[in-house]
Amino acid sequence: MTNEEKHQLAVAACQVRIGIIMSTHAAKAGHPGGSLSAAEVFAYLYNRELRIDPKNPQWEDRDRFVLSKGHAAPGLYAALAYRGFFPVEDLLTLRHIGSYLQGHPCMNTVPGVDMSTGSLGQGVSCAAGMAKAAKYLGNGANIYALLGDGEIAEGEVWEAFLFAAHYRLDNLCVLIDLNGLQIDGATKDVMNLEPVDAKLEAFGFNVVSVDGHDFDALESAFAFFHGCQGQGKPTAILLYTVKGKGVSYMENQVSWHGKAPNDAEYEIAMDELTAALAELEAAQ
Repeated sequence: MTNEEKHQLAVAACQVRIGIIMSTHAAKAGHPGGSLSAAEVFAYLYNRELRIDPKNPQWEDRDRFVLSKGHAAPGLYAALAYRGFFPVEDLLTLRHIGSYLQGHPCMNTVPGVDMSTGSLGQGVSCAAGMAKAAKYLGNGANIYALLGDGEIAEGEVWEAFLFAAHYRLDNLCVLIDLNGLQIDGATKDVMNLEPVDAKLEAFGFNVVSVDGHDFDALESAFAFFHGCQGQGKPTAILLYTVKGKGVSYMENQVSWHGKAPNDAEYEIAMDELTAALAELEAAQ
C-alpha cells in the first residue's frame, strides 16, 4: 500500500467518525463507542477490500458484508454514505420517525446493506449461509461479517463457526472487534472468552490477530485471508481496538457503549475530529 493510499484511508476513517458523531447526536440515541472502534475497518472494507458498486447496490456478484454487531449501524451508515450509496446529509435522520436509517441495519430500506441485523449472534449465521450460497452459485463472492467481542458470548455464534468449518467456507472472513468493553462492563468480567484465537483455531479457522487501527496491519490481514482461500477453511481476523477511538473523552469508556453526545460533548468531539481531518487534508 502506498503512502497516498494510506492517507486516503485515514481520511475515510476520520469521515466515518464524523458521520458517527453527527448521526448519534442528531438522533439523541445510538451506539457511538463500538462504531468508532471499527472506523478503520469500515474505511478499509468499503474503500479497498469489498467488490461492490455504489451505483448498483444489488449487483448480483458483489461481495457481501454483514454487520453482525448491528448496534454499530452509525459506523456502517457513515461508511456507506461517504462511499456514495446515499447522501451524507441523510445521516442526520438516524433513528428519526420515517427515516430509512433506523437504529439497526435494514436491508429493505438502506442501499448497500446486505443483511438486516440487530439480534446479536444472528448476523454471522446469515453470513455463513451467504458464504455457502456463494459457493453453490460459484460467483466468486466473498462474505465478510463484523462481530463484537461481547457478541461472541452468544452460543449461536459458535454454532455458525462450526457450520462454516464443516462446509469448508474459505470464502468467509469473520472480523471480531476486540475492544474489551460491552454494555455491562469489561468483556473479561462479563464473560471471559480468552483465548479467542485458540478457540477459533480449534473450531477450524485460520486466524490472524492485528491492530484494528493500523492500515498496514489490516492490509496484511486481508492478504492472509486471500492467501488462505482454496484451503477449505474460513478465516477469522481478530481486531484489537479501542472503544470510542478518535474522541478523547469516549476512548476506552464503557459508558459510551450506547448513549449519544449532548450538545457540549458534540462540540468537543466535532472540534477534535474536524481538526484531525483538516490536518490530514493539509498533509495531502
